[in-house]
Amino acid sequence: MSDASKYDTTRATELRGMEAIRKRPGMWVGSTDGRGLHQVVFEVVGRAVNEVLAGCAGSVDVTLTPDGGVRVADDGPGVPVEAAGDSEGPCLEALLTRLHAGVESGGRNVVAMGRAVTVEPSITNALSSRLTAEVRRDGARWVQEYARGVALMPPARVGTAARSGTVITFQPDPDIFGTIECSFAVLAEHFRELAFLNRRLDISLTDVRASGEPRSVRFRFPGGVRDFVAFLDAHVRTPLHPDVIAFDMEDERMEGAAEVALRWCTSREERVRGFANSRPTHGGGSHVVGFLDGVSGAVNEYARKRQLLTSADPHLSLERISEGLTAVVSVKLHRPQYEGATHGILGNTAVHTCVGEAVRQRLGAWLENHPEQAAAVLGRIIRGAGRD
Repeated sequence: MSDASKYDTTRATELRGMEAIRKRPGMWVGSTDGRGLHQVVFEVVGRAVNEVLAGCAGSVDVTLTPDGGVRVADDGPGVPVEAAGDSEGPCLEALLTRLHAGVESGGRNVVAMGRAVTVEPSITNALSSRLTAEVRRDGARWVQEYARGVALMPPARVGTAARSGTVITFQPDPDIFGTIECSFAVLAEHFRELAFLNRRLDISLTDVRASGEPRSVRFRFPGGVRDFVAFLDAHVRTPLHPDVIAFDMEDERMEGAAEVALRWCTSREERVRGFANSRPTHGGGSHVVGFLDGVSGAVNEYARKRQLLTSADPHLSLERISEGLTAVVSVKLHRPQYEGATHGILGNTAVHTCVGEAVRQRLGAWLENHPEQAAAVLGRIIRGAGRD
């Protein structure tokens, strides 16, 4: 073996912290194109959203600034600052320079933003040419600046503050990303979805990059997933019945809670969307399978009770029952378990049973209590089964 082909520990390069993230950015944000660019925004927004969901803050405001930067502000208590004598962690510099430094105190109420099951503001710092953190806490205003993940100075007290909160402003590094222009539409869609899934959340997006009037949207949906289903149907699908059927439940067997909303439409397309801790589960999983089993059980039970099927008739198939169905199934779990590296399929087995039982009971009760709407739903399903 030649010297050139030999490999031992003397040839190994160990990369840590900010250097590792900058060396292999795709490992942390998925890519260096627009998808990765938006992920660096989500890393910071996720921390602020978690403050709201933990009951520590009321709102999150995101601004796309004229110089190509992004400003994320919340009205929480402010990140602890070690220079101020704060000891409850993580403190500001740890949050912005260490991986896994965030405290996920919200349990099942902690959102997962896009890339993985945690949020890491330190990744955004590493992949930004400049980042400024401003903390208003205990009547004082603190500022710290970074360049490409490296602190330019310790946190400095620069004045007083009447209100509390944290503001992180950053400029994605053009040496890392092929584009540093965030899409207003992509961010707005993601923030709208988060607001549907977390009825406590109040989040805004403002774009002041272009000349003329700035664009601004604010999302808050007290109706939660009920509003989500209505939004998905709006202007593109005709409801078969006016009510959006919605309920929430909590079950200690699955160590969490679920929110479910559904409505049948006149189209033939099924649109069932699943989420776990606010993360889309594009591959479905135990919560979606449990939901569909519950719907099938409730509809067949009601059809036989009302003698819409004879004893000789087979069960109505799930394919027919779910035709034209719009639904959102959102679970919030203390310990979500995912299948595969992309975390696109939820694997918690107890969720299947708990969601299935709840849907069968709640949907069955709705069918019993709304006979006219139930007749419209069952009539279409049975007519469709007759076409087979």
